[in-house]
Amino acid sequence: MIEKYYRRIIDGVPAAIIVVDKNLKAVFANARFKELFPAQIKRGNIGRLFCCAENTRLCGMSACSKDCAVRAAFEDCLYTGEDTQRRVLMKAVTDEGTSDVSFSLNVKPLGDDMFMGVIDDAYELEISRELASAKNIQQRLLPAGNWAAGHSYSYMYIPCHGIGGDLPDVYSIGDSAFGMIADVSGKGISAGMLSAFVKAAYDKTEYSPAQAIRSLCLKFNELNLDETNYVTVAAVRIDSDSITYSTAGHNVPILFKTAGGITRITLNSPPVSNWFENPMYFEDTLAYSRGDILVLLTDGVTESRNARGEMFGSERAIKTLSVSRSADEFIKNLQRNLKSFCGGKFNDDITAIAFDL
Repeated sequence: MIEKYYRRIIDGVPAAIIVVDKNLKAVFANARFKELFPAQIKRGNIGRLFCCAENTRLCGMSACSKDCAVRAAFEDCLYTGEDTQRRVLMKAVTDEGTSDVSFSLNVKPLGDDMFMGVIDDAYELEISRELASAKNIQQRLLPAGNWAAGHSYSYMYIPCHGIGGDLPDVYSIGDSAFGMIADVSGKGISAGMLSAFVKAAYDKTEYSPAQAIRSLCLKFNELNLDETNYVTVAAVRIDSDSITYSTAGHNVPILFKTAGGITRITLNSPPVSNWFENPMYFEDTLAYSRGDILVLLTDGVTESRNARGEMFGSERAIKTLSVSRSADEFIKNLQRNLKSFCGGKFNDDITAIAFDL
């Protein structure tokens, strides 16, 4: 009766608590711990209780056990009989897949060869798990295939903070392929939320790229955000022998012509924002030849900087395009050149879409 009473008290504690025996087998975990680590077992294997992504059947016997901060914290407390603390960085299995989590684990001896682990910064851990979930959701917003209305395409999307503010999208209406690339203001979580809004609000039933951007602007204004929030957009429709395009404050699309030369599409309009009462968005059409490549970029590509502060620039992007024979080859070359130029570290989200025409 008394044991049940104590368990009920511990279950009501907001901190995550787990109790293990001298064999490092879990004998109890409170409700908060189970919320953070929703394992399929209630006691026993400590690796499984912490939802460790390693081979938990060999927990304590595998090579990774030597570097396990969770086991080290309990072992130190077991051998010294004193409180111990460890900062834990581990890969945990969640409903959305494997993700990195971090937390502080404090271990205290309880007597009778029992040891209690307390995660004080459970809120921090919960935030990291929510971020992993948000990242997984954002990945599902990306294009799923590599063909649209008879045109092959390729893209890259590299968020600089796990969750990004860029949005590439490709789809088709009838025999026409459509491409849209957006870059929202800011970075991180707030930018990710705004990019999700763009994904939902952009009208993919609209045949006119300019009208689709105008419709997005009207919906954006309904959010009543302050003037620091805005979205730049480039949208294209690819028909059998022509491209219709519209931009809103965005990097201009680039057309590489197999017959020779690069065409920069210069039409532009203000970003999607509440800066202007009734902004106008225009579109234009130009012809293409079979074998040409159409590219849409965000400014994260052209404004990426190396260790000396130099920008990658549109000229390097164009040079990369000029030596690429296909959309897929261009994206691979661009990604490799950017990583080489910047040393693998980016200060902005990196996004590009390329179409084989």
